[in-house]
Amino acid sequence: MAEIGDGLATGTDLVAAAESAVGQALGRLGGRRPDLLCVFVCGGRPETIVGASSTAVKIAHARTTIGCSAGGVIGAGRGVEQVSAVAVWAAVLPGVEVRPIHLSARQVSGTLLVSGLPPRTAQNEVGVLLADPYGFPIVPFVAHCNDTRPGLPLVGGLASGPIGPGSTRLFLDDAVLDGAVGVMLSGPIAAHIAVSQGCRPIGPPMTVTKAEDNVLFELAGLSAYRKLQQIVAALLPEEQDLALRGLHLGIAMNEYAETHERGDFLIRGVLGANERTGAVVVGEAVDVGTTVRFQVRDAAAADEDLSELLAKLGETGVGKGALLFSCNGRGRAMFPSADHDVLAVRQTLGLDAVAGFFAAGEIGPVAGRNYVHGFTASILTVGSDLVTADPGHQVT
Repeated sequence: MAEIGDGLATGTDLVAAAESAVGQALGRLGGRRPDLLCVFVCGGRPETIVGASSTAVKIAHARTTIGCSAGGVIGAGRGVEQVSAVAVWAAVLPGVEVRPIHLSARQVSGTLLVSGLPPRTAQNEVGVLLADPYGFPIVPFVAHCNDTRPGLPLVGGLASGPIGPGSTRLFLDDAVLDGAVGVMLSGPIAAHIAVSQGCRPIGPPMTVTKAEDNVLFELAGLSAYRKLQQIVAALLPEEQDLALRGLHLGIAMNEYAETHERGDFLIRGVLGANERTGAVVVGEAVDVGTTVRFQVRDAAAADEDLSELLAKLGETGVGKGALLFSCNGRGRAMFPSADHDVLAVRQTLGLDAVAGFFAAGEIGPVAGRNYVHGFTASILTVGSDLVTADPGHQVT
C-alpha cells in the first residue's frame, strides 16, 4: 500500500525546522523508507536554505529527493508566507518507478536545446517539475514538451529566492543545481490532476472572427473593443469594478466540444485595449475561429472554481496524498488566510498529506496540454495501484 506523510515547521533555525518537518512526515510512513521526498524551504539566506535541505536528505534517507526555495510553503494543513519555514512531503509508492531529472535548456538560433529529459516510457507517466524562472526558459520548454511528448502531463511550480535572481535554490538529492529538477513517476501510479485558474466568466461565449497573433480585432463579427464595452456595461457595478481591476480571457482548448465548461478554457490576462483600432490584446496567441469568453477573478470566484474542480476530482477516487503548487498571488493576497487552498484540498478530498509551496508560476495541463499559469492552484494527487495503472487517471 502507498503511504504518504507531510510536515511543516517554522523558525529562524531552518535546520531545526527541517528536522521537525521531516519527523512529522516520516511518522506517517510506519518506519518505511520514502521512495520520494519533496522539501520546500522559505526564508533565511541561500546557504541556510541549502543547510535545511541537506538535513532533510540525511534524516529521511529517501531514494529520491527534490525540492526548492520559495516565498512560502504549504504543509500540515497550513500555508505560511514570508517567514522562515520548511515543508516536507514523503511518499512510499510501491511498484512506482521514480526517475529523477535535471534539466538544462538554451536557445540556439531560434531552436530550443534541452538536455536531461529522459525518454518517454510506455507506461502511465506524470512529471513533477520545479524550475528557476530566472535561469530556465520554462514557457518554451513546456511548449516543447507538448510538441515532442504529447499526452505527458507536467505538474509543478517556479521557485523563488530570498533576495531575487541568483538566490533561487533547486535540490536533487544532496546536490544544489541550476535549471530545473523533478521526477518522472511511472508504472502503477494513480495520478490525478486539477488546475484551478480561479476565474468566473462574464458575458457570452464568442467566436474570434479577426485576430493576429495575440491581438483580437473582431469578436462575433464586431469590433473586439466594442464587444468588450457592451459586456462590461451590462455587468453589476461590483463586477464592473472587478473587470476594470483585472480582466481575463478564457480561450477554449477544444473547438469540437459541444459546450465549454469550467476547466475547458485556458485563462490569460487582457493586457490592453484600443478604442481607435478596436483591438483587445491578450497574453496568448488566439486563432480565428476559436471560442473565447471574458473572465473576472476575485476571492469568491477563485474559491468557487477550486471547490468545483476538487469535487470533480474527488469523484475519480484520489490517492493517499497531494502536491499543491499555489500561486504567490493567492494565499493572503487573495483570501483571508494563506491556509485556504491546502484546507480546501484536505477537506474536499479527505487527504491528510498535502504539501507544496507558493510559486512564482504554476505548471499544469488544461485540456490535455501543459501550460505555465499565474494565480493558479495546480494539484497532483498521488497513490500507487499494483492492480491497475489507468492513464485516464489524469483529470484537468
